Amino acid sequence: MKQLFFESLQRPDGLIVIKLAGMFLLIAVFLWQPNEAFGQVDPPTEVEQARQDEAESTKGQPKKSVKPGINETFLDPELSVDDYVTRFEIESREIYDLRHELLRLCDIKPGERVADIGAGTGLFTRMFSKATGPTGWVFAVDIAPRFIEHINRDAALHNLKNITGVICQEDSVTLPPDSVDVVFICDTYHHFEYPEDTMASIHRALRENGRLYLIDFIREPEVSREWILGHVRAGQAEVTKELESFGFELVEHIKVNRLQENYMLHFRKKR
Repeated sequence: MKQLFFESLQRPDGLIVIKLAGMFLLIAVFLWQPNEAFGQVDPPTEVEQARQDEAESTKGQPKKSVKPGINETFLDPELSVDDYVTRFEIESREIYDLRHELLRLCDIKPGERVADIGAGTGLFTRMFSKATGPTGWVFAVDIAPRFIEHINRDAALHNLKNITGVICQEDSVTLPPDSVDVVFICDTYHHFEYPEDTMASIHRALRENGRLYLIDFIREPEVSREWILGHVRAGQAEVTKELESFGFELVEHIKVNRLQENYMLHFRKKR
């Protein structure tokens, strides 16, 4: 080999041959070596992996919307978060007025992992962050990218380091299996366009005996406001029946003083 190498140097094209050989060697090393030395892309996060798994498992499956277009406003890239802060975080809204009582009734413990589904402007996300403490975690889940951007900025501004913003899918919360102890759904269930699929993803995300708290509008003809009757598709009895068919057990209808237009239900994940 040595003799052939030195003989090649004596030929006019010898250096060219060596340069070409060196180039091919570098290419071979690059393809063979693990890519960490060449800027390997980091592996997907748990949430990103869950999103990929969900997409793969439901690929090609036809879906039927229970209320087409109900989330179009939230998918608008020009959505004004400030407008919704004014609407959601105001004393005249009973959910905001009773926020501390609702938090107490959820019995959040330090170290628990909570999913705030339909987190919106992050009202309860911030409260859960403080309740779970530095050893807990909160997933702020919403279909609106603008809401998640707002929540992430707000968390950074207030030094809340135990919050992950998750842009969910129309039919999945895209959380990893067995990842949360508590799921909180406030005035959001009626926005589930594909409730069976979305609740199946929540069932997977909840740990064994995980708790689910659901707050939504009372929908009763001649009792509820016209806006509620037109906007909300199902009342408490129908919602309860749906969740029980999706693998959840009703633990309690929680009575909340001064809660007039909403009801609060506590479910447990069935095995």
